[in-house]
Amino acid sequence: MSVLVDTSIWVAYFRSGDNSEKLDFLIDENLIVINDLVLAELVPSLKVRNQRKIINLLYNIIKLEPSINWEQIITFQSECLENGLNGIGIPDLIVAQNAKQNRCEIYSLDNYFNLMKDILELQLLD
Repeated sequence: MSVLVDTSIWVAYFRSGDNSEKLDFLIDENLIVINDLVLAELVPSLKVRNQRKIINLLYNIIKLEPSINWEQIITFQSECLENGLNGIGIPDLIVAQNAKQNRCEIYSLDNYFNLMKDILELQLLD
């Protein structure tokens, strides 16, 4: 199964090496995927810091094309609100939708995914 690595994991990995053992394993086993949303969150700051090698590596990861179904995003947000989850951002809902569409696990440090897991039937990497 592929693992969609969320921005929070990459940021921790680049800043301090947090979660490096698990992410390195996923990379070595060619299990990771990325999408344009995650790239859009990561690449600008990497460009400012002139991290071309890292940018090139990120662009070489298998990329999932998001097929945003706005009605489903609205449904996801409604289900979250009905279950007391306020403040779930649209980018997190898009990541969740993209992972579900492609039957991927999500690897994230963002607690919102844990909170949404049962409501939206997400598969999360432990």
